[in-house]
Amino acid sequence: MSINAELHLHTAFDSEFIDTWRLFEVDTRASTKLEYLARPALGRQFSDASREEILRRCLPGANIQVVIGDGLSVLAIQTEVPQLLPLLVEGGRKSGWSIGQPFVIHHCRVGILNEIGELLKQVIILLIGERPGLASADSMSAYIHDRGLSAPSAAARILNLSVQMMRLRISGGTLKEQDAMLTTVTIKRNGSYGFM
Repeated sequence: MSINAELHLHTAFDSEFIDTWRLFEVDTRASTKLEYLARPALGRQFSDASREEILRRCLPGANIQVVIGDGLSVLAIQTEVPQLLPLLVEGGRKSGWSIGQPFVIHHCRVGILNEIGELLKQVIILLIGERPGLASADSMSAYIHDRGLSAPSAAARILNLSVQMMRLRISGGTLKEQDAMLTTVTIKRNGSYGFM
């Protein structure tokens, strides 16, 4: 799959997965993948209709909000999300957290986190496909792919960072894990970690 591939919800995931998580779809201001690639800023803002849909379907103030963004690799989303989403939600619930309604964003850039945070006022976990060709075509946010950490290990790591964010009320470049400064945690199933 190339970076031009479009995410089609019912092709990417089976109907049972979609129904179980009650997934719904929203769009950024980029109306096509070509426009998304040519004008990155459009992928950092929701369309007006999508903003309204999120506010209608998602209650603000949940502890954790998991969001799925197509990004630059639809293959990563198809491969990793069905394993990771249930682990994140289950782990969050075991910690006594409220979990927001997951949803899917088309033509999504990482910067959309700012707008989601403003709308829903909670810790956001964005699962987003990364650019194919750097390590593998199925690399996803938290940079998870089949030659790195297992989905359970990745979920535990992501949830641990979420705990720190809630406890310290900080995120991004100000959050430290094992004395390493983070903006994005890079997780690979071979046990190596990277920070950017």
